[in-house]
Amino acid sequence: MMSKGPSAILASDEVDAIARGAVAEGEAGRTQAASQKIQPLRKAQRHQAEAAMALLWIVDRRSLTREEAADILAEIADAHDDNIAILSRLGLCLEAVRDIDDLNAPPPEHPVFQTMVAKLGRLARRYEGQPEQEQVLRGLATAARMMARQHDAIAEDSLQRLIEIDPQKSAHHYNLGLFYKTRGRFAEGVAANRAAASLSEEAVDSTEWNLAICATGARDAATALGVWKRMEQKIEPGRFGLPEGGYPACKVRLAARPLAERTADRDDPGEEETVWIERLSPCHGIVRSVLYGDLGVDYGDVILMDGAPITHHTYGDEQIPVFPHLATLLRRNYQFFAFAGTQQTARQLADISGELDGDAVIYSHSESLKIMCANCWRNPEIDHAEHETVEKHVVAGRIAASPDIAPAQLLDMIDKAIAERGSCQLYAPDLCAAAGQLARERIDRRRFALLTGN
Repeated sequence: MMSKGPSAILASDEVDAIARGAVAEGEAGRTQAASQKIQPLRKAQRHQAEAAMALLWIVDRRSLTREEAADILAEIADAHDDNIAILSRLGLCLEAVRDIDDLNAPPPEHPVFQTMVAKLGRLARRYEGQPEQEQVLRGLATAARMMARQHDAIAEDSLQRLIEIDPQKSAHHYNLGLFYKTRGRFAEGVAANRAAASLSEEAVDSTEWNLAICATGARDAATALGVWKRMEQKIEPGRFGLPEGGYPACKVRLAARPLAERTADRDDPGEEETVWIERLSPCHGIVRSVLYGDLGVDYGDVILMDGAPITHHTYGDEQIPVFPHLATLLRRNYQFFAFAGTQQTARQLADISGELDGDAVIYSHSESLKIMCANCWRNPEIDHAEHETVEKHVVAGRIAASPDIAPAQLLDMIDKAIAERGSCQLYAPDLCAAAGQLARERIDRRRFALLTGN
């Protein structure tokens, strides 16, 4: 528990030395050591604005854990109720205590976020039309934007008022464009980022990226293509009326409710899955994993992703970036059928996908080894006194196919591929039913249940 009693005022050079030492520890990854160094500042900040500002600098440099940094911001907010410089700067620092790359995270739980929206909102009203208003609005816009979709009206109003105060400042237009991008208002994001670019003396990568992402989301292919060309991307007009180039596959963290598609009342991502995509441009691609759950987006759909990866997944010597799901551009309404089967070698059933037409795929969600009674395997309805054990490599997953392929045609292609192999079996009762093979559906359903336990 922090002491509430009076503390000695620290000399300026002492404040500076503590702050620089803490940042050095943080940059070296020693956040616990940084935490120990700043304790004199935490004690002094309540009575010394210089110490509070030093702590804000340390937080902004990401020198502490997010949890401790948020607690420190709350202490500073509590101690400096009317200090415009401190509270405005504190609002900007809220970006440092959230994982902003995890775009679809729910609203933060720490109370300092809500506290700062309220405090800065009061200050913005108090200093309406006065020189101090601009710095207050900058802090307020950031605080509101960090609250996911809870305070969109406050964030947008603050950002627009900043442009009214200083319409020639590129950063104000950029921040409005960033807000529009994350809220799925892509055409407005294009306009704001264009304004930001026009007011900058030279091209800024962050502005260019956000302009291209917003243009892709708005289906403004000409603008997106122009940006990527300026950034020397090897890309041309392609599928879905959007730019397309030769990009390596990557992964995306899909959300049932990405931030851009949420409301204040349903302000959480819902179910999430990390999937592979066929990357068509720096910011969009086709989902190439068949999902476990029902997220409202699945295999074959075209999604927009944000530019900063959440994390990386390691595959041997390769680091695959994982991007956040920004929005779903096109739902292609593929057909899906659950299956279960057996195979002699790994991926034997999945590899059939290469022989299927219509962008169809057999996608395994599990491959496991089960010891099964061979007689039960041949007829699960017979009660056997003796059991012959054999190894069966069991696979379960889903089949996906484009909507223009008939189920009977899909089933026929799968049957032919399995017949050529002779050492694997696949049971998809719902596909049999869709193909009109009701007798086969009954058999497949029993065998599917035997393999999956369902």
